[in-house]
Formats: sequence, C-alpha cells, structure tokens
Amino acid sequence: MSAADAAAAAIEIRGPVELPARREDIELRTSDGLRLVGELATPLAGDPVATLLTLHPLPTGGGFMDSHILRKAAARLPALADIAVLRFNFRGVTSPRGTSEGSFGDGELEGLDLAAAMAFVRERDLPSPWLLGWSFGTEVLLKHARDLAADGRMAGAILLSPPLRRTQPAELARWADVGVPVVAIIPELDDYLRPPEARERFAIAPNVELVEVVGGKHLWVGEEQTYRVLTEIVARLHPGALPLPTSWSA
Repeated sequence: MSAADAAAAAIEIRGPVELPARREDIELRTSDGLRLVGELATPLAGDPVATLLTLHPLPTGGGFMDSHILRKAAARLPALADIAVLRFNFRGVTSPRGTSEGSFGDGELEGLDLAAAMAFVRERDLPSPWLLGWSFGTEVLLKHARDLAADGRMAGAILLSPPLRRTQPAELARWADVGVPVVAIIPELDDYLRPPEARERFAIAPNVELVEVVGGKHLWVGEEQTYRVLTEIVARLHPGALPLPTSWSA
C-alpha cells in the first residue's frame, strides 16, 4: 500500500471510534455480597504498562460506566498508550453491559464497590493502578481511597471535575500527606467547582496538583475537550505515549 493509500485508509479518532483491544466482561463481588458488572480493556499485544480504574459520575444524574470520557478512555487508551482500562457500574446502576446489584449508597456504600474493584486489580496482577474519578466518582475516591494510597496499593489518583459536594474538609485534609501523585483537573466553566474556589478548597491538601483547563466544562463534551482529558491521563500513566495520535491506520 502506498503512503497515499495508507493515509486514505486511516481512521479519524473521534466520537464513538473503538480501537483494537482485548475486551472482557467482568464481575466484581463486594464484601456485602453484591455482584457488580464491568469491563476490562487491555492492549492486544503485550502487557499493559499501567492500569486506569475508573469511577463514574453520579448515578442519580445518569452517570454510569459508559459515561463518555470513561467509554472513550477504554476505547482508545489500550491501543494508543498500552494502558489497561477497568470500568464498572456502581451498585444499582444499569448500562448496556448490565445492572449491578444493590442500590445507590450516596458515596458511602460505593466505597465497598471501589474495594471490590481494587481486589480485582490485585487478583489479575494489573500493573501500576491509577484511580480516575469523574464528578461523583471523585467523591468516592476522596472518601475511600486514602488508605489505598498510604499503603502503596495505588500509584496515583486523578480527580476529574471534582464537585467537593459530599467531600468533607477533614476527608480532603487526609490527602495532604499521601505519597502518591494526586491531580485535580478543574474546568474553567465547571457547574460546581471553578478554579478560584478550587484553589481555596484544596489549600488544605497543597500536594494535590491543580490543572486548570481554560474553556473546560464539567461534562467535557466535544472532541477537543475529550482529547485534553485523555492527554492529561496519559501524561501521568505513560508520558512516552504522547502526543496521542488523532488517526489510526486500520
């Protein structure tokens, strides 16, 4: 195939495009006896260099494992950056993958869901696990993942559009001395927490890196905003894979 033919055959990476990966439907078991449904996506060739464990937005607001940033991370990052992506539905949440047992726990019982996902990561010996919480997912992370960071079970944490609505100041303050990187990505035009307030609220945990995104919005709609979020993720988990390509040769 000529270079011109190859260029013509290239697929533009945007929207619902799903790049090659191993995709496995999985189930998690919580300590209170619930079955949660999810998916693990890993690179087709070779082992992953890192793992992204995702915590989705608010279930009562329509959040689930297929919320678009998480779905696109799973669709692209195994192929583009050799990153394994684990997504699952919190208790009581339904997606095309199925329904997780239980009912909404307002960020408290979801800590058991996170523990089940981390147990799966350990059982599969998935490397260098980073937690990515988006919106409500950041509340679950901040409430329940501090000890995972303290004892080395996670490599780092990314807080995407943290609303800090359920997170108490004392809970946030506990993150001030963790020994892993913690990054908060704050959209300029967020619906709940914008950069000036974020600087004030996170002052009690000054080790948290604040990334303020000009023009960013809470839901990160559009390819430009999606690309920015995925770039920030890969910059932490596998910086050698940057810049992320915008096309894929089939």
